[in-house]
Amino acid sequence: MALNLDQKKEVVADASAAVADAQVIVIAENKGLEVGDVTRLRAQARAQGVYLRVLKNTLARRAVAGTPFEGLAKEMTGPLLYGMSADPVSAAKVIQEFAKSNDKLVIRGGALANHVMDANGVKALATMPSREQLLATLLGTMQAPIAKFVQTLNEVPGKFVRTVAALRDEREKQSA
Repeated sequence: MALNLDQKKEVVADASAAVADAQVIVIAENKGLEVGDVTRLRAQARAQGVYLRVLKNTLARRAVAGTPFEGLAKEMTGPLLYGMSADPVSAAKVIQEFAKSNDKLVIRGGALANHVMDANGVKALATMPSREQLLATLLGTMQAPIAKFVQTLNEVPGKFVRTVAALRDEREKQSA
């Protein structure tokens, strides 16, 4: 079904808005994917906050023109599925996980701002922990010295109380 000029402008505007908010774009060849598979992939992507869409490559090139992802335009050939996310890892993870279970989805490449990646780069990105996991790890690392310091400070009065209790018990034994 061909799109008229107004529909094409709307598609480009929608994709451009997604590109403007994106930290990463992942492209994958979707030749031979069944509708049910694409529906499952879209549901997984939606749950992770990933913008997932099949676009005409000429419209996708227009959407990335003038953005930090412009270098990806030369990779846009063939039937492609575009995944974009504000989290630099989630789009790569969603598409990589789906590609493991479905051999008809082949990762072709991707881009971070001003950096184009090949398929292996996207797979490496997918193995990284998400932003939330990294923040949790950082917070745990930052809290560890403080927690140890508080534990040490609490140990001094605790040791004093145990010493006094031991002296009391010893005096009770001697008086009994």
